[in-house]
Amino acid sequence: MDSNELLSAYNVGKRDFSGLRLLELELLQLDLSDINLSNSDLRQSRLGRTHFCRANFEDSNLSESILWGSDLRNANLKHAQLRETDLSSALLNDATLEQANLVKASLCGANLSNANLRMACLFDADLRSNTDQRTDLGHANLSQSELSYALLSGAILRGADLSQAKLCRAKLAKDYRPGSFPTDLSEANLQGADLSYADLTGVNLKEADLTGADLTGTLLHQANLYQATMPNGQRYD
Repeated sequence: MDSNELLSAYNVGKRDFSGLRLLELELLQLDLSDINLSNSDLRQSRLGRTHFCRANFEDSNLSESILWGSDLRNANLKHAQLRETDLSSALLNDATLEQANLVKASLCGANLSNANLRMACLFDADLRSNTDQRTDLGHANLSQSELSYALLSGAILRGADLSQAKLCRAKLAKDYRPGSFPTDLSEANLQGADLSYADLTGVNLKEADLTGADLTGTLLHQANLYQATMPNGQRYD
């Protein structure tokens, strides 16, 4: 099956395309909501600005693909391979990315509010806010996720669950580009998180919970820690 055959079948009502192997697939600026592409090999595909609302990509390989600006709200990307995938400015609100591989992925300006990223691997991923919009991870579930060396400057992580997450050497400090914002970790759950040698200069940690967090070598210069719970369990005033 090629892209034209897939589109023809989709347009007559078919939604189940699981198990496909379509490398370098091109599906740009289309509406493919509710499509099932689980267990598929779609590496190096060009899928920018396409509507994939409620789509199923569970266990699929989308590594090195371009999903720039695509609508993946409520999509299922559990266990998906998204290594070096371009998801910048994508809509991933309420999406499931549990245990997904997002190593070196670009998520600049993406909206991941309320997304489930539990145990996802975001090692060296780029989650910085861009000039158009801020990367939104508000209230996302990032529990036990791997964010070491990740770039999170200017991202919104308000109320996010980062308990037991690994943020070793992650960069969350404001990058001072024109129009940039401080990273927002207010009210975030960072219980037991590894923040060793991370750069949190100027980060908003107001009312965040850092109980049991590892702050070895962490840079906290000018960080807002008002009413934050510190690693020893005491409230910072």
